[in-house]
Order: sequence, then structure tokens, then C-alpha cells
Amino acid sequence: MPPRNISLKEADPLIFDAIEGEISREQDKIVLIASENYVSRAVLQAQGSVLTNKYAEGYPGHRYYGGCEFVDIVESLAIHRAKSLFEYKDSTGETVGVEHVNVQVHSGSQANMAAYLSVLKPGDRILGMNLSHGGHLTHGSKVNFSGLLFENAYYGVDPHTGHIDYDKVREIALEFRPKMLVAGASAYSRTLDFQRFHAIAREVGAYLLVDIAHIAGLIAAGIHPSPVAYADFVTSSTHKTLRGPRGGMVMCKSEYAKAVDKMVFPGIQGGPLMHVIAAKAVAFKEALSEDFRQYQLNTVRNAKTLCDAMIARGYKIISGGTDNHLMLVDLRNKSITGKEAEDALYRADITVNKNTIPYDDKPPTITSGIRLGTPAVTTRGFAESEMAEVADIIDNCLTKPSDERNMSIQRQRVRALCERFPIL
Repeated sequence: MPPRNISLKEADPLIFDAIEGEISREQDKIVLIASENYVSRAVLQAQGSVLTNKYAEGYPGHRYYGGCEFVDIVESLAIHRAKSLFEYKDSTGETVGVEHVNVQVHSGSQANMAAYLSVLKPGDRILGMNLSHGGHLTHGSKVNFSGLLFENAYYGVDPHTGHIDYDKVREIALEFRPKMLVAGASAYSRTLDFQRFHAIAREVGAYLLVDIAHIAGLIAAGIHPSPVAYADFVTSSTHKTLRGPRGGMVMCKSEYAKAVDKMVFPGIQGGPLMHVIAAKAVAFKEALSEDFRQYQLNTVRNAKTLCDAMIARGYKIISGGTDNHLMLVDLRNKSITGKEAEDALYRADITVNKNTIPYDDKPPTITSGIRLGTPAVTTRGFAESEMAEVADIIDNCLTKPSDERNMSIQRQRVRALCERFPIL
């Protein structure tokens, strides 16, 4: 066995080279994937710390292992900071606080699983947003645990406006009578009306779960309305707009706290990843700063600039615009599929993801659209002028993807932008 203190480069040069390659990829390409971001050096250091060595089954002050005095500090800080991050003042000036937080879940998907199973049983009914209309796998997709364990119905967006029709959501809920109503999306560019969702859930006697995985950073900064006062459960990943490590968390009313904690451990997980929880705590502290609020404002401003510039070039945006960090581009009038667009842009060093659009006639492996997001490029320092240039590069790539001279020119433009705004 190699000595414990030799470097990664010496111990495993193949893995070292792959990591070095990823550093170069992130530096040299423009990332417009709405669910990706760049964490700080402090977050990386916390996640790469010796806390990865420690087993800590249980919760602060109540562990099943000895030697947890320092990880208890870490997890308690993460919980306290998460509560501070998502409390807010309502229209009367009263502070609305988060009653309970579990930071142990390994992902947003597991956060949803824990919330569901804390109050639901297999076979219970869930009403969530249709995946092809911008929802998420864990909101009832048949290929996901949420579709396998529960009976599901779906709401979507209006075919003409691209907006959620809340009257239609209510109509479906009254007919289907779900035990859980799920709000939240992974490809919906408009502000969510949590008060309307709350009213519908209460009318049919359902729990309300709001999945804020994509908009958590916007909510924390006060850029998007908060669901805390309305939802029984608020779940999230901790990366995306929140700009932390890949992970998850569950926030809930105090009456569900014991059930949620019990479902996370020992229900669906064993020992928590204390190094990741430390990284979450660092990210939450960063998100409590005024700099973070300005970052979120810039993220939304950049998204609106990119969206307007795409519309000006003849692209159709589902819902006609964006209120948040992303947009869904309908490519059907451009005679190019989502897969072809993703591939063409990657050849020009722009990373996006193909995405189904509402009422898409193409399979998820092909799609008629792409999803664009601005969290990562805003972290790099891109501003409105850069977003306008990015829109022009995208248009050139998608208009003339077979013109190698054109693609070479676009790659050079991308490289120049990346060199101006390094990630490290």
C-alpha cells in the first residue's frame, strides 16, 4: 500500500489527470447549465477536510459514536445558519422563521424522499408538476421512486402562455384529491405563487411541499418570494443558485421535525457526510452576506439580458421571458433539435443541456429545446454586456453549426471571455 502522506498525483495519476482536465474544462468553457455553479475555495477546503474520516450517525448531542464534539459544532452551525438564511420579514414587519432544518440529506432528491415518507405511505397520492413542462423527476415521474411508490397526477403550463394555470391546478386537485401537493420546478422561468399553492392544498386537505432546489439562492437573497410561511415542507439542494456543495436539506414545521429526522436517519441514510455538511455551513455563511444578495440580483439581471437578446434574434422563450435565473428555449422555429443544439454549442466551448419543452413531440433524448441559466457565468463575473455577446455567439453557432470557420471564430470569442473571467 502507498504511504498515507503521498500526493494524489503520485498515488493515482489517472484520477489526478482527470481532475486537472476538469479544472481546464471549467476554466475554458462557458457554463450555461442552470443547475451548475462554482463554489468558493473555502467551500472546497471544507469539503476536502479530515471531517470525511468521521462517522456521526445521529444528530448533534445524540450520536451513536464517540468523538463527535467537533462535528456537532459543524452541524449545529449549518442548522443555525440555514435558519438565519431563510427567515424573512413579512408585509407587516413580523419575522417568519424556519422552525426545523435537517442538513444531513445527501441531495435534493433525498430531501424530497425524506419529506414524502415522513407523512406519506406507499400508494398515497401526489400532485406535482409534469416533468416535460418543467417539473422534476422526484415530483412523480414514473421512472423515479416518487412515481414507483406513489399514485401521481400532474399539472403543467398553459399551451399558449407557458405559465402555470393555478385554476387548472385547483381543478385537478379537487378531482384527484392528493395527500401531497408539490410546488417547484427545474425548468420554469416564472415566479411561483406559493400563496395560491397553499390555498389549493388546504382546500383539498393536502400537505404542501415546495421544492426550491433551483431558486433557493434567490429566495435567500429576497429576490423571489419565500414559501416558508405557506409550506409544510421546503426542500432544496445546496448547490445551484445557493452556490454550495452538492447536497440537500429539508426545512419543515416543528410538528414534522421528529418524523423528518427519523426518516433521514435511520430511515433512508446511514452516517451523514460531515465534510459536506461543513461545506454547507460555509456556503450558508457566504449566502448571509450582502455580496451574495448582489450576486443574486446580477444573476437575474444577466438572465433577463440573455433572454431578451435571444428573443431579439428570433428565439422563442417558453412563457415569453424570465423572472429568475433560467429560461427554456423552444428551437422548433430554428430547424434544430435540442440535442443538435447542445452538441453544436459544446463544439464552441459552451455547455448547455437539451431539455424537453411543454407538449414536446420529441423524446427526452432528442428534445425540442435547450435550458439556459446564468448562475455560473455570474459567479465568474459576467455582466450584461457579456450576456449580450454570449447570445450572439449562441445564435451564430445554432444558425451555422456546419460552418467550421464560423465555429472556430465562436470558440475564439468564448476563449477570450473565459480568459477575462477566470474561475480560480
